[in-house]
Amino acid sequence: MRKYEMGNEEIDAAVAALVAQADSKPNEDLTAEIIITALKLYRDGAERGDLKLVNTALKEMRYSMLVFSRDRHRPKVTMYGSARTPNSDIEYQLAKRFAEVMVQRSWAVITGAGPGIMEAGNEGAGMDASYGVNIRLPFESNANPFVSPDQLINFKYFFTRKLGFVKESSAFALFPGGFGTMDEAFELLTLTQTGKSDLHPIVMVGSEQSTYWQRWNEFVVDELVGSELIAPEDQNLYRITDDPIVAADEICHFYANYRSQRYVDGKLVLRVTQGPTPDQLTELNDEFSDILVSGAIESVDPSNAEVRDGDDLEASRLQLHFDRRHYGRLRSVVNMVNDWVATPEIVHPGTAFTDEQQDRPW
Repeated sequence: MRKYEMGNEEIDAAVAALVAQADSKPNEDLTAEIIITALKLYRDGAERGDLKLVNTALKEMRYSMLVFSRDRHRPKVTMYGSARTPNSDIEYQLAKRFAEVMVQRSWAVITGAGPGIMEAGNEGAGMDASYGVNIRLPFESNANPFVSPDQLINFKYFFTRKLGFVKESSAFALFPGGFGTMDEAFELLTLTQTGKSDLHPIVMVGSEQSTYWQRWNEFVVDELVGSELIAPEDQNLYRITDDPIVAADEICHFYANYRSQRYVDGKLVLRVTQGPTPDQLTELNDEFSDILVSGAIESVDPSNAEVRDGDDLEASRLQLHFDRRHYGRLRSVVNMVNDWVATPEIVHPGTAFTDEQQDRPW
């Protein structure tokens, strides 16, 4: 691959020297490329508004990554929902209870830091286990009082904020809300359905009195599945419940045995705590041969690439030549793998996204 440079020896040398002088750390190459991108924008004569957009987005992403880097060891669930829900509402109490349960299971909670459902999530989690990714709006700019300032990020742009939500979370819980909640729900499902995100548990939670998610699901089934705009198995990517304990159980069971995934030489490797028996492996192949491009689902040792990176080497592995299309069916593979074991009291999801692996297919 051609080296990413300015094409001016003096400038390229100055950038390399600047990075080396700043500090001696890994990833000097990528740091230099970020600087070169800024210089290329300047050289291109980019409009001031465009430069401000890139500048602000980069600052926001950098600070978000810094805040979350302080607590990488603790899995986090992002909670979405309406900013307009009063604290007397049953949906508020449901969200608060869900957050309490997740923190009891050693998770932290990320919300949009605003009022309503977001405030319920942070209140239920408590300040130590609460993170907030706040958006500055003309009518709503201050964070709720349950987020500590050192665990709060303020965003100008929705797209950088949404990246913070998804990048840092191992699970997602959606409660009734407006356009923003719908936007986030469909974005999560799109990322998962297209393989642009690894698989994650997604739960949609509403009270017994609410018809919100039931009517939403009717639209999905009648219009999207019924018109063949999505596949029937795409419904496996989410679960609807009115019980905060069931929602928490769904999230934790997703990580009962499954740990993480990686593509190696075009094949998908699922890392699990407990590998299959011969009968379980046969059952997997009998049930899911339709999502394979070739070959069979196999138990394998860590690949050379994983060994080189020290990538979850203590885990067992399942390898399959996945067709990269039927992610709803792949979710069923994960469900079956998790059913091999009892869900531990405390689960340990793989580390949230930290590295753009060279062998990803995108």
